[in-house]
Amino acid sequence: MSKKHFIALADAIREANRRYSDPSGYPFNEQTIEVLADFCADQNPEFKRDRWLGYIAGENGKNGGKIPTTV
Repeated sequence: MSKKHFIALADAIREANRRYSDPSGYPFNEQTIEVLADFCADQNPEFKRDRWLGYIAGENGKNGGKIPTTV
Protein backbone atom coordinates (compact mmCIF):
# COMPACT_ATOMS: atom_id res chain seq x y z
CA MET A 1 0.00 0.00 0.00
CA SER A 2 1.12 3.53 -0.70
CA LYS A 3 0.65 6.84 1.11
CA LYS A 4 -2.27 7.54 -1.21
CA HIS A 5 -3.97 4.32 -0.05
CA PHE A 6 -3.35 5.08 3.63
CA ILE A 7 -4.89 8.54 3.24
CA ALA A 8 -7.91 7.12 1.40
CA LEU A 9 -8.45 4.55 4.15
CA ALA A 10 -8.16 7.23 6.85
CA ASP A 11 -10.62 9.44 4.94
CA ALA A 12 -13.12 6.56 4.81
CA ILE A 13 -12.76 5.95 8.57
CA ARG A 14 -13.19 9.66 9.32
CA GLU A 15 -16.28 9.88 7.13
CA ALA A 16 -17.85 6.76 8.64
CA ASN A 17 -17.30 8.07 12.16
CA ARG A 18 -18.42 11.60 11.23
CA ARG A 19 -21.89 10.27 10.45
CA TYR A 20 -22.42 9.30 14.10
CA SER A 21 -22.87 11.92 16.81
CA ASP A 22 -22.17 9.55 19.71
CA PRO A 23 -18.53 8.35 19.85
CA SER A 24 -19.63 5.15 21.62
CA GLY A 25 -21.52 4.26 18.44
CA TYR A 26 -18.65 4.93 16.02
CA PRO A 27 -18.27 2.06 13.55
CA PHE A 28 -14.48 2.44 13.86
CA ASN A 29 -13.57 2.58 17.53
CA GLU A 30 -10.07 3.01 18.94
CA GLN A 31 -9.36 -0.73 19.06
CA THR A 32 -10.49 -1.27 15.48
CA ILE A 33 -8.37 1.63 14.25
CA GLU A 34 -5.33 0.22 16.08
CA VAL A 35 -5.83 -3.14 14.33
CA LEU A 36 -6.03 -1.35 10.99
CA ALA A 37 -2.86 0.61 11.83
CA ASP A 38 -1.08 -2.69 12.54
CA PHE A 39 -2.24 -3.98 9.15
CA CYS A 40 -0.99 -0.83 7.40
CA ALA A 41 2.38 -1.09 9.12
CA ASP A 42 2.66 -4.71 7.96
CA GLN A 43 1.96 -3.63 4.38
CA ASN A 44 4.57 -0.88 4.19
CA PRO A 45 7.59 -0.38 6.45
CA GLU A 46 7.49 3.38 5.69
CA PHE A 47 3.98 3.70 7.18
CA LYS A 48 3.82 6.64 9.59
CA ARG A 49 1.54 5.25 12.30
CA ASP A 50 1.45 8.33 14.54
CA ARG A 51 0.68 10.64 11.62
CA TRP A 52 -2.07 8.34 10.35
CA LEU A 53 -3.70 8.02 13.77
CA GLY A 54 -3.37 11.78 14.29
CA TYR A 55 -5.07 12.48 10.97
CA ILE A 56 -8.00 10.20 11.84
CA ALA A 57 -8.30 11.92 15.23
CA GLY A 58 -8.24 15.35 13.57
CA GLU A 59 -4.98 16.36 15.24
CA ASN A 60 -3.05 16.94 12.02
CA GLY A 61 -3.47 17.16 8.26
CA LYS A 62 -3.06 14.44 5.64
CA ASN A 63 0.70 14.92 5.47
CA GLY A 64 1.18 14.93 9.23
CA GLY A 65 1.44 18.68 9.66
CA LYS A 66 -0.56 20.56 12.23
CA ILE A 67 -3.92 21.84 11.09
CA PRO A 68 -3.77 25.62 10.81
CA THR A 69 -5.93 27.44 13.31
CA THR A 70 -7.80 30.55 12.26
CA VAL A 71 -8.55 33.37 14.62
